[in-house]
Amino acid sequence: MIRCIASDMDGTLLTAGQEITPETKEAIFKAQQLGVEFVVATGRSYQEARFVLEEAGVSCPMICVNGAEVRDADGAVVSTSALGTEEARDIAARLAANGVYFELYTNKGTYTDSYAKALEIITNIVLSANPGTEFEKAAAVAEERFRKGLIEKVGDYQEVFGDPDTKILKLLAFSLESDKLDAAKTDLEGIQDIAISSSGADNLEITAIGAQKGLALKKFVEGKGISLQETMALGDNYNDVSMFERVGVSVAMENAPGEIKELCSRITETNEESGVAKAIVEALGL
Repeated sequence: MIRCIASDMDGTLLTAGQEITPETKEAIFKAQQLGVEFVVATGRSYQEARFVLEEAGVSCPMICVNGAEVRDADGAVVSTSALGTEEARDIAARLAANGVYFELYTNKGTYTDSYAKALEIITNIVLSANPGTEFEKAAAVAEERFRKGLIEKVGDYQEVFGDPDTKILKLLAFSLESDKLDAAKTDLEGIQDIAISSSGADNLEITAIGAQKGLALKKFVEGKGISLQETMALGDNYNDVSMFERVGVSVAMENAPGEIKELCSRITETNEESGVAKAIVEALGL
C-alpha cells in the first residue's frame, strides 16, 4: 500500500511550459483526499518551486535544493543541510579553475554573476528535461526566472560568501564543453563530504553529503510514521537516483535517460502526457 508519493518537478511533474496538467492535479488532489502524503522533491530552490505550485493550486511539503532544505506545506523550514562557507569557496574555486560557470543556491535565494550564462543554463535544463521542446519556448522559461525575481545578479560571489547569515545550499555548475565538466567533476571528487549529481547532461549539482533527495525523503516519511516500502518516487534524472534506491516503488518517466529507466521498477508516460497522474492512478487503484 502506497502512503507517500514523492515527485521530482522538471521533466516529471511539470510540462515544458512549467505547468502541472489538469489530469495530474486531479490525481494529486485525490491522493491527498485519501490521506496519502504528496511531497515534491526538486533541485529547485523553494522560491522557484513555490511559484509553480501556487499557480497550480497545489499545497504540499517540499524537499528543495536536492534535499538541502525541507519545507512544510505552509513554507516553514523544517530542516537545512548546508555546505560550510570555506567548503563552498573551495568548490567555487575548483569550478572556476576548470572554466565552468556556476550559480549559488542559498537560504536567501539564488545568485548568478552572469545574466547571459544564467539564461543559458536554465534554457539547457528545460531542453534536457523536455526533449523536442522548441528553443524559443525554453528560452522564454529562462527569462521568466529573472522577471519573477527568482535569481539575483551579483558582481562577485564573494559578496555572498562574505555574508555570515547566508547559508550555501548548492552550487549548480554548467558547461556545454563536456571535457571541462568532466575535469571539474574529477577535481571535485577530491573534496570529502559533498554529493555530486546532475539534472541534465550539461550540469553538475553540488551539495553537502547529507543533502540528497533520498536521505531527505527517508527522514520525511519516518517523521510521518511511514516506511520507505510504502513510498513511491517519480523522477527523470540522476539527482533522483538516491530516492529510487530507497523506496518501495520507483517510477521513471518515459522521457528519462535509459540508465534511469533501468534503475526503476516501473516506467510511466512522459511529463507532457501526465505521466505522474497515470502512475498515481495505477499505484492507488483510482
